[in-house]
Order: sequence, then C-alpha cells, then structure tokens
Amino acid sequence: QVQVVESGGGLVQAGGSLRLSCTASGLTFDDYAMGWFRQAPENEREGVSCISWAGGMTYYADSVKGRFTISRDNAKNTLYLQMNILKPEDTAMYYCAVVGDMCGGSWSDVERPSYWGQGTQVTVSS
Repeated sequence: QVQVVESGGGLVQAGGSLRLSCTASGLTFDDYAMGWFRQAPENEREGVSCISWAGGMTYYADSVKGRFTISRDNAKNTLYLQMNILKPEDTAMYYCAVVGDMCGGSWSDVERPSYWGQGTQVTVSS
C-alpha cells in the first residue's frame, strides 16, 4: 500500500531554517505532483507548496514565497521543503501529500490529495 512519511520538523528560533523531507512508497513517485500542506491549531489545513512530477513547475502560497523552496529527487522517491527565515506564524503540523498528476490552479485544495503523511511538527519561537 502507499506510505507517505515526513521527517525533519522541530523547534527553531525565528529567522532560522529547517528542511523537511518526505518519502513515498507503494506508488510510482515520478508519476505524481507532490505537495506540502500545513495546519496550525484552530486553523484549517492550507496548501504551502506544490511541485510537478518532473520538478519543472513549482507553486507557493503567498505567505511563504521567497522563503520556502520545494524540490524533489525522483531517484530517491523523496520530496523536500527548505524553509528559511522562519516566522512564529509558520508554526504548524506540516503534511506531505500526493496531489495528483499535476499541480494546476487548484493545487492548494485540501480535497485533492489522494494520500497524506502523518505530519511533522514545526515550531518557531519568537
């Protein structure tokens, strides 16, 4: 069966950096666009970033543009999210998801992913 596993979360001070990783198994990884989503306490889950199956197209939420970078290594079935200049408002559980055959205009729709990881907690202290 499909398994999606995130890692790399933790506690960091504002202005710091973290790199999240996500491995997916049980599917042909490079057939799928992949995404990162996050959910803060008492907030709805929201899209953070999406990357096309070949990595040539990337999409970001306005709140993270210029600070976060999504990438993938299809040879390793791994997705990454490099997060720089972190802010306290970035504190959330971060989820990796299999978005579909493409990101497209609806990439941030939380109803789209067919598979989700369990999440990794990111906490940014002020």
